[in-house]
Amino acid sequence: MPSSKKERAIFALITVIITVHAYVFYSLYVVNGATLMNLTETNTVLKAINSLGGVYMFGHYLPIWAVVLVEFCFAYLAEMLVGQPFSFKMACRNFDIKKTNPVQFETAVICATVGIMVPLMSFITAFLYYPYYLGFNILTLLANWLKLICFNFPFAYFSQLFFIQPFVRMLFKIIFKKK
Repeated sequence: MPSSKKERAIFALITVIITVHAYVFYSLYVVNGATLMNLTETNTVLKAINSLGGVYMFGHYLPIWAVVLVEFCFAYLAEMLVGQPFSFKMACRNFDIKKTNPVQFETAVICATVGIMVPLMSFITAFLYYPYYLGFNILTLLANWLKLICFNFPFAYFSQLFFIQPFVRMLFKIIFKKK
């Protein structure tokens, strides 16, 4: 577990770099891929995105690298300001860090982080990807937010618990070898 502010910042950085790329891929290819290909009558998602002129965000079409950069900035800030501190506090509220098996405690932190970050980032992305060309309606925003939570939560839970966090923790241990 990261102990200093510097270590927590690096841990969050590694986590967010991997997670944002995974979510952009998941969102574009798995969730919206068929819709994009049908809309543009192309046979690959990448061709569909290119024929549209990019990914729709902020009411404009942006290149994929810009989408990744914007989502990275929001995700890193959310992780540092909300996700890390509150998930650790939630885990400590239910488990004694000194008496609990480290794997169980880390699992509790991961689950709490997913429980905090999915609704938060889904709300942010509901604003980023809102169909502004239709005009703004708060009910549409809330419906989109709820839809994003339903799509993102299972992916976040399983990818963070079984793939991303174990990889990040392994990488973190290699970078910060304790003597």
